[in-house]
Amino acid sequence: MRRLETGNDLPQLGQYVRIRQGRDAGSIALIVAFENERFILLADGHKRPSDAPKKKNINHVEILSAVSPEVQRSLKETGRVTNGKLRHAIATLDQAIQKRVEEGSAIGNGKRGCY
Repeated sequence: MRRLETGNDLPQLGQYVRIRQGRDAGSIALIVAFENERFILLADGHKRPSDAPKKKNINHVEILSAVSPEVQRSLKETGRVTNGKLRHAIATLDQAIQKRVEEGSAIGNGKRGCY
């Protein structure tokens, strides 16, 4: 998993997003295709498999700074990605977030108070 450089606001294939609107609000997915400048296609390997991605308005998702290089490479080389690879990428992100929370670096470095 790698992070994007600051200043690059354009979404990329294989980039993680958090869904903000709709029945899947709060869940994590990956960008598997672009419909146009307004819509992206998302898949997570569970509820939304790669062969039936969810069309989502780009304004209804929070684009995260991390990109899955395995998913990105697969999409660029073959135009497809397996559901197992999507599930693995999301599990890897979940583990990284959990590790940061345990270390206290994800939320205010373990300090209490308003930020």
